[in-house]
Amino acid sequence: MKVIKFEEFGGPDVLQFVEVEKPDFADTEVIVEVKAIGINYADTARREGKYVVQTELPYIPGSEVAGIIVASGKNVENFKAGDRVVALIGSAGYAEFAAVDESVLTKIPEGVDFDQAVALPLQGLSAYHILKTMGRIQKGETVLIHAAAGGVGAIAVQLARIFGAETIIATASTEEKLFHAQKMGATHLVNYTEEGWVDKVKNITGGRGVDLALEMVGGEVFNKTLKCLAPFGRVVVFGAASGEQSSFSPGQLMRKNQSVIGFFLPQIMRYPDLIQQSFDELLAYMKSGELVLTIGGVYPLAEAAKAHYSLQGRKTIGKLVLRP
Repeated sequence: MKVIKFEEFGGPDVLQFVEVEKPDFADTEVIVEVKAIGINYADTARREGKYVVQTELPYIPGSEVAGIIVASGKNVENFKAGDRVVALIGSAGYAEFAAVDESVLTKIPEGVDFDQAVALPLQGLSAYHILKTMGRIQKGETVLIHAAAGGVGAIAVQLARIFGAETIIATASTEEKLFHAQKMGATHLVNYTEEGWVDKVKNITGGRGVDLALEMVGGEVFNKTLKCLAPFGRVVVFGAASGEQSSFSPGQLMRKNQSVIGFFLPQIMRYPDLIQQSFDELLAYMKSGELVLTIGGVYPLAEAAKAHYSLQGRKTIGKLVLRP
């Protein structure tokens, strides 16, 4: 089968399109013929050797796959050949076939295609748990969402509305992205590449600040986001897309009882019941039409490097997908 792998850290050009043996599978695993693969910032961080945990080389990236089961282990109970499924896996998703444990499989509902399904696991679960589990969002609160036209951001805007946020402030780097965030349900729009965006956020909130902020840019954007917090405000950090690290004095949080909270989805994955409940909830929102997933680009598997260039160039809206 064909896969994308890298044997050294670096830019998108280290990604190789090569042929390897099809994977073996255990008694509790199935073989999925992959029809769609989700692309995420975690994949680019892995490729650059900057991921939260160490990446062993050589490495086949990819944590989201959707496709059709073509074989299953003898102890698989709830799935069979021909089932349309989606899964969040550890790695090796950039491939034509993937071995997946039954415990992380979910059947794709009728009316949801492979591209839509694969856009949900990592970014949908991230947006859900950033807002609800870590951010403790409450009805009537004001939420600030950075990169609101991206994969996580666009879902987070919609979920914030579903969860009862009264004011949803979306930031992005272009007018096109801001317009997309507005379509997703943002009530106010701010271009964070322009000077004075912190003051704009403060003006929107009548000087009070926001109750909850979602931050994945890093660097100066993080530092400015702290200035946007209301008393008892929380900022959930779930990435550093700019590549810039941030530093601050914890003492500055004390005066207004503010919090900085870290989020890392693999830690949430240690609680299968929590994951299944939230994933079922997300699928229900999709079926009802309350949650709309935007596919920002589809690339052949062989063009994974091109897709990575697009993602890191911040020129994309919504989810990028690879197809074998």
